[in-house]
Amino acid sequence: MKPLILTCLLALSVSLNAVETISKRASEIDPRAKEHPEIDFVFTDKKGKPQDMQNASVDLSVKPQGKLVIWLMGHNGALFERLNSYGLHAIQVHYANKWFGIIPPARRDDGKTLGDIRLEAATGEDHSDLVSIPQPDGMMERAFQFVKWLSKEHPKGKWKQFLSKDGKGLDWDKVIVSGSSHGATTSARFAKHQKVDRVVCFCGPRDQLESWQSLPSATPGNRIFGFSHVLDSGWTGDHYCRSWEMMGLNEFGPIVNVDKVESPFQNTRRLITDADVKGDDKRAHGAVTPGSSVKDKDGKFIHEAVWKYLFNHPVDQTGTPTPPDADCEKDLKK
Repeated sequence: MKPLILTCLLALSVSLNAVETISKRASEIDPRAKEHPEIDFVFTDKKGKPQDMQNASVDLSVKPQGKLVIWLMGHNGALFERLNSYGLHAIQVHYANKWFGIIPPARRDDGKTLGDIRLEAATGEDHSDLVSIPQPDGMMERAFQFVKWLSKEHPKGKWKQFLSKDGKGLDWDKVIVSGSSHGATTSARFAKHQKVDRVVCFCGPRDQLESWQSLPSATPGNRIFGFSHVLDSGWTGDHYCRSWEMMGLNEFGPIVNVDKVESPFQNTRRLITDADVKGDDKRAHGAVTPGSSVKDKDGKFIHEAVWKYLFNHPVDQTGTPTPPDADCEKDLKK
């Protein structure tokens, strides 16, 4: 019996150690990377702590899907653990996104300014007259340089598969862009501009007065998924439902409460939860993401099936088209 126990323990050890996590500062990967103190985008804080750390992970013991998730928020270890278990590679990049404080009040709600700045921050291309974010500091180039570095420094992770054939960028057809809140909104804005494999928006998108959501989309609507809590102010203020409809997500199914309908959630793209957050709208905002989600009586997160659905559900399987929701206010005021 002892040899069998030892064998099992060794196998468990190999499995646990198969998750490879790599961290590297963006400024060390690409010497062209620059700070932008005008928007409080710097490489170190006042105490000298690095602010430009980027993270990547892959589970070498899981059959790979050949897809890369780019996460547009601070590193979320609980999320990456789940992404890796699905066979997805994952990276979190540091890019010039701290631009909120520079927007003049008169332009903040003009319906166009936020979307233009988001697109410049994502692409490093000139889309806004309020910011100047060069290519090396945009999300696209930061992600490309990180993956290129990973392909050399961590070859067993097989990161090279996500580079384009000419080696000059990423193969965006293999990329899933995801984020929460601000990151969810930028993910959706970017996907309008650049075709990607999939978009997963947690508590977002939320540019409540913007018009970009109704622009022609490079990424088909059936590839865009959203998940939010009904007590989140983005939901109670009709921001999420408005954006979802402007992006045409109602063409792929109704709004489905994941706490009342089992996976595959009527194959919809619009998912909500009313899980108990003690009436706290701020907690509700983050309650849809791994690490902050509601737990059951046994201490387990209740939305495991939802997260798996969001990142893995076949995009060609869609729900029944539904008409616009009369209770969702589209003509929002300042």
